Amino acid sequence: MHEIDIQVDERFAAAVETELIERAVAAVLAGEGIDEPVELSVLVSGDDELHRLNLEYRGVDQPTDVLSFGSEDATEDAPVAFVRPEGMPRFLGDLAISYDRVLAQAAEYGHSPARELAFLAAHGLLHLLGYDHERGPEGEAAMRQREEAAMQRLGLER
Repeated sequence: MHEIDIQVDERFAAAVETELIERAVAAVLAGEGIDEPVELSVLVSGDDELHRLNLEYRGVDQPTDVLSFGSEDATEDAPVAFVRPEGMPRFLGDLAISYDRVLAQAAEYGHSPARELAFLAAHGLLHLLGYDHERGPEGEAAMRQREEAAMQRLGLER
């Protein structure tokens, strides 16, 4: 049983299919062979909020499509990964998705907003699971293959 807390900015509530986000998460987890209970949160907001978060946490002064905040990553401030009590689901972290970017990128790539939303949820989750497209061609290829496999599981191929 996966616990996914999805919060949607009221501006986008009528358009965002939260069930699709849940299905995208399940598709990625299945593709990765993760059948243990996991927990994560997803915020769907606009460019304004993603811009603020991107600046605050990454020092990048512009909006972005998706941000991933992993709970299992050790940092200088927290040298040990987040510890959960025994029997609790594995907490993967938090995702933030810009619905403004969902709409713009869906138009740019010529597919539906639903596919773009599912793709960004899958992309962000893969980051939480340790994949990184910025680690060179091999990292990018591995991530793209897993993203497209998840889209195929959802019936949202290109």
